[in-house]
Amino acid sequence: MNPAKVRRDRLLALTDLPNIGPAMARDLQLLGFEHPGQLAGQNPQALYDRLSALTGVRQDPCVLDVFVSVTRFMDGEEARPWWHYTPERK
Repeated sequence: MNPAKVRRDRLLALTDLPNIGPAMARDLQLLGFEHPGQLAGQNPQALYDRLSALTGVRQDPCVLDVFVSVTRFMDGEEARPWWHYTPERK
């Protein structure tokens, strides 16, 4: 979902999270997540590494930025576009 449209009081599905559309929601489900609250306290690098291992493909580094955006959002930060975190990764 577009970060500008995210509402903390309406986090029912993974696609209610900032920067998460259907494809990323499927990736999160592959990792074992079904509800947004399960992402609180997660390590984005560990999620990225696990997804790469599960799929047998090194994921695009932007996937790591998305994982940073959603884990930080679930830990209390404001919703930001995934590319906000790209300079930090680099």
